[in-house]
Amino acid sequence: MHDAPTAVLTEAYTEAEYIADLVRVTKGRIDQQLAHQAVRDSATLPQWLMSLGVRFQPSLRGTLQLGRTNAFFLGGGKALINSEYAAARRLGVEVIYDAEVIDIEMIDAVFRSAKARIGATSITVRARTVVLAAGGFESNLEWLKEIWGAAADNFIIRGTSYNKGGVLKMMLAQGAQQVGDAKQCHAVAIDARAPKFDGGIVTRLDCVSLGIVVNKFGTRFYDEGEDFWPKRYAIWGRLVASQPDQIAYVIIDSKSVGRFMPSVFPALQANTLAELASRLGVPADTLESTVRQYNAAVRPGTFDHTALDDCSTVGLTPPKSHWALPIDTPPFSGYPLRPGITFTYLGLKVDGEARVLMEDGSPANNIFAAGEIMAGNILGEGYVAGVGMMIGTAFGCIAGKGAANQCSRTN
Repeated sequence: MHDAPTAVLTEAYTEAEYIADLVRVTKGRIDQQLAHQAVRDSATLPQWLMSLGVRFQPSLRGTLQLGRTNAFFLGGGKALINSEYAAARRLGVEVIYDAEVIDIEMIDAVFRSAKARIGATSITVRARTVVLAAGGFESNLEWLKEIWGAAADNFIIRGTSYNKGGVLKMMLAQGAQQVGDAKQCHAVAIDARAPKFDGGIVTRLDCVSLGIVVNKFGTRFYDEGEDFWPKRYAIWGRLVASQPDQIAYVIIDSKSVGRFMPSVFPALQANTLAELASRLGVPADTLESTVRQYNAAVRPGTFDHTALDDCSTVGLTPPKSHWALPIDTPPFSGYPLRPGITFTYLGLKVDGEARVLMEDGSPANNIFAAGEIMAGNILGEGYVAGVGMMIGTAFGCIAGKGAANQCSRTN
């Protein structure tokens, strides 16, 4: 949030507007107190990160409408992490890599130690306090299949293959309070040609709001222009997951080329819809009929991808509420879509000090949590661009301060 322009953000994005966006996308499934706390704290996060050596790039321009709301790291996520590790080293923090936590010892809801496997050996780390920042379970394919069934076989994991949810499972088994819906997650529509793991943000396709999306049978199933893309892109993974064989296709024409972030894989192109259908493996007659009905329903307006414009459809189900332009100018382009899972929302309930709550509602005074493992406190469903990073950073600071204070009290 910011009440006035900053060095890397335009205009203002107030606490009230940020919270209103969160309430809308989560449909009210949100802990208001924790959400307000994180949003208020976000105002100071850029300056704090810069004090650690993190650098930001100038405000983003273009069709994603993010220059007012989102600060982007110069060099991306790897540069951010490298800067934070360097800062940790300067502070004397020892980092142990390739270490998998395999056991957490708790006595009467008090953390005692953690056991980690490093190669063929294991170590036990004892501490007066602990911060759990071990992520969700998005790369645990067996756990995903318990929830989604066979459909999970067609999911693509956008990030690391290491987020198996082991620490989350251990804590729940030892009486930590659960928060969030196991089926809710940050899931975007990504290029179906992406690798199973670690494809990253470049596999995301941002042209959905400029065209139409059809399933394997060539029929539409949701409003592609419902709202600004940063407030809707994270619902499209779950939408595609609900379609037969968890596959869909976004169709655009030449008018839309250059209006969205470039794709890492080239579009499949053709001079006719029938030829494009053949390349995509979609029934040609159905796709042609779908496009014909869509074009007939489009009502002319003033196209403006930076606003909720008046280009919409009339009498079409599902409608296209904004940015509806006829698909009539070859060459036609198509991209195959799969659900791309970023992180899961099932996690640990925390209080305003980031302390993990036990099933009886009492806090575990020396166990704190930050990041994906507790994001479900604020994200009951839905997403707005960047809020996962904001939650992780805000509650990382809260948890770090709480853990330091706890240590000082037990010295």
